[in-house]
Amino acid sequence: MKNNKDSRRTFIKKSAAGVIGASFTFSASSYANILGANDRVNVAVIGLHGRGKAHLSAINSTVNTRIRAICDVDSRELTKTAEIVYEMNGYKPDAIVDFRKLLDNKNIDAVTIATPDHWHAPMAIMAMQAGKHVYLEKPCCFNPEEGTWLIESQKKYGKVLQVGNQQRSAPTSIQAVSDIRAGIIGDVYMGKAWYANTRGSIGNGKNIAAPDWLDWDLWQGPAPHTAYRDNVVHYNWHWFWNWGTGEINNNGFHELDICRWALGVDYPTKVTSSGGRYSFDDDWQFYDTQVASFEFGNDKMITWEGRSCNGFNFYERGRGATIHGTKGTVLLDRNGYWVYDKSGKLFKQVLERGHSSTTDIVGLGALDLYHMENFMEAIRLGKKLNSPIEEAVKSNLICHLGNIAQKFNRTLKTDPHDGKIMNDKEALKLWSRDYAEGWKPVI
Repeated sequence: MKNNKDSRRTFIKKSAAGVIGASFTFSASSYANILGANDRVNVAVIGLHGRGKAHLSAINSTVNTRIRAICDVDSRELTKTAEIVYEMNGYKPDAIVDFRKLLDNKNIDAVTIATPDHWHAPMAIMAMQAGKHVYLEKPCCFNPEEGTWLIESQKKYGKVLQVGNQQRSAPTSIQAVSDIRAGIIGDVYMGKAWYANTRGSIGNGKNIAAPDWLDWDLWQGPAPHTAYRDNVVHYNWHWFWNWGTGEINNNGFHELDICRWALGVDYPTKVTSSGGRYSFDDDWQFYDTQVASFEFGNDKMITWEGRSCNGFNFYERGRGATIHGTKGTVLLDRNGYWVYDKSGKLFKQVLERGHSSTTDIVGLGALDLYHMENFMEAIRLGKKLNSPIEEAVKSNLICHLGNIAQKFNRTLKTDPHDGKIMNDKEALKLWSRDYAEGWKPVI
C-alpha cells in the first residue's frame, strides 16, 4: 500500500507535470504581454476535494500565477493540499477554513470555487462584491433564480466570471461547432447527450456527531441546516436536494451545453423527463436513471440520457454528444470530434493534443488548462471568455428544468424568451429556495 507521500508525488507527477505538456502554446506577443506587465494573478482555491485538485493543477500550469491561498472546511484537506502546493512550488499557501477571510485579503485577485453546489452562486456573488474575479465550477447556480443573480452581480461589479464547463475551451469542440455552423452536416435539428457510470449505493445514513476535522455549520452555509449524516460528505451530497442538483447538473450540464451551443438555441419551449432511483434502495434522493427531452420551437430538440449506476457506453465512451443534421452526424467528446455522413461513414476526425479524463470525480485534463488560461487572459488582457455567465446560465437552466419536470412527473411549458415555467405554480416553487438565516445573497 502506498503511503501518503507517494500518493502526493503520484498526483503531482500526473497533474502538475504530465498535464503541463498539454497546455497551449502562447504566441510571442501574448507571452511578452503577460510577462512584461508584471501582472501576476494571485489565486485562492476554495474547495479542495475532487475538482479543486484539477484547479490547482491548471493554475499551477498557467503563466505568471500564484496559488496564494487554499480554503476548505475539512482540516485534513487543508493540510494535505498545503503539502502538495509546497512540493510543486516550494512554498506553502495560506490555509483558511472560513472563505470570508479570503475575501478580506486585498492581495488575492481571483478565487476558484469547487465547493458543493449549494455554495456556488452565493460564494461567487460574495467574491465579486469583494472585488475578486471568479472561476466557478458547474453548475453555476443551485436554482434558476440564482442564475439571474449571478448575471446581475457580474454586470454590477464588473469582475471576470468564468464557469467551469471546460469543453467550451477545447480547440476541437470550437472547431466542430464552426464546422457545424458552416454546414458540414447540413441543417442541424437534434442533439443527444449522455453520461454513464457505475456508482454504487450510498446506503442509509445515520445522524451522528460531525467529525472534529469538519466545520459542519460552515459546510452547510446557505442551505437550511440539518443534523450531520454519515453518508453525505464528501461526495454523496450530490444526490440530496438540500445540497446537490443531481446527475443532470453534475455531469449532464457539460454535454447539454455542447448540444445547445452546436444547435444555436437558447431557451426551450417544452421539457419532459422520465426515470427514477432504480438501482438501489437507499438515501439517494435524485435519479440514477433519467431521460430528459427539451424542445426548442418546432424544429430543434435535445435529449439527455443519464445512467449513474450502469456504465454501459454509447459509441465506446461513457459520456459525449451527437449532433444530427440533414446531411450527417457529428460525434463530440472531450478528446475530439468525428463527422459521419447519413450512411454512418466517417469522413473527418480531429483529435485533441492532450487527453482529458471523463468519468472520474476529478476530471483532470488538458481542457482544464485551456479553460483556466482563458480565464487568466480575460483578467490580464480583457480576452473574451469562452464560458461567460450569460451562456452558462442557459445551459444550467435546462438541467434544472429537467429535474423539475421529473420531480413533478409532468411536461413543462416554458417561455422561449427566458425559459420561465408557464402556468404551473407548483413547479415554479423550485425556481428558488429557502436559505439559512443570514445567508441569502444580496446583490
